[in-house]
Amino acid sequence: MNKSIAILIALIVTSCKSNEEQQDKTSVASSKEVTIAYKTEAALGEGAIWNDDTKQLYWVDIEGKTFNVFDPKANQNQSFPTATQIGTVVPKQNDEVLVALVDGIYTLNLKTGNTTPFVDMGESLVNSRLNDGKCDPKGRLWVGSMNWQQDKGKAKLFMIQNDSTVTTKMDSVTISNGIVWTKDKKTMYYIDTPTSQIKAYDYNDETGHISNERVAVEISEDLGFPDGMTIDAEDMVWVGMWNGNAVIRFNPKTGALLEKIDVPAHNVTSCAFGGDHLETLYITTAKLDMTDEELKKYPLAGSIFKVKPGVKGVKSNAFKTY
Repeated sequence: MNKSIAILIALIVTSCKSNEEQQDKTSVASSKEVTIAYKTEAALGEGAIWNDDTKQLYWVDIEGKTFNVFDPKANQNQSFPTATQIGTVVPKQNDEVLVALVDGIYTLNLKTGNTTPFVDMGESLVNSRLNDGKCDPKGRLWVGSMNWQQDKGKAKLFMIQNDSTVTTKMDSVTISNGIVWTKDKKTMYYIDTPTSQIKAYDYNDETGHISNERVAVEISEDLGFPDGMTIDAEDMVWVGMWNGNAVIRFNPKTGALLEKIDVPAHNVTSCAFGGDHLETLYITTAKLDMTDEELKKYPLAGSIFKVKPGVKGVKSNAFKTY
């Protein structure tokens, strides 16, 4: 083969590969339209979870010290004030939910707004507060903590059973955040935000035992920091990106970034599938920790957003009282 022709062919092949690589990189960007579900100015909107029985979105404003129930069809939001910062919420039974406050877990009555202690965790939360959490498939509550100064390795992850037994499942974490389980109940995914990782664990649904820790996803810091997380019907995870203006869908089996959906808020905190058929992804955001320039650029920060990502979610687990 003529040398000049060979060089030309090589250049063409290289160019084609470069174009393909560029297409691979840009294909993760989504054109799906994010719209506002509920306009508000939450200081630190968090803890999104869908109650499929009532067709309502539960969410919290940690710094605003409120637990909220949003009804999309009525476009109404009911707020319940809490005595301290509220890390997360999970459905319990009938007209009750469990809320994670600074010193422990409380039962909140949705009819009266009254709270009653469920388990006091003050001794385990020195210089810390409870943060994000969810119920596992067996109905136990997993909730993590974070140090008030965000000191490295000073937080924990707890598992709470219906008899109020508290078990420390992880020590030496920093900001305990997103947690989900696969539909076969064999794997748990977990986020300690400053690590910029999603970790995977073998999970025993009968006992709650976790083992075989490994890194499922490494997240580049230029995407922001991973916060709250949900899982879809295909066992892919969706993560709200603090400082990242987006929710991102990852494949935890390969570590690949599958889709990035831009959100008109700088700090995206959590997400949950809801709607009649779990086809809508609801997204919480925060107004906290933004510069004046960012506040001007994202005037809707702190609101609840929604998008139809083209994949359905799974029903959230409630706390089992038996």
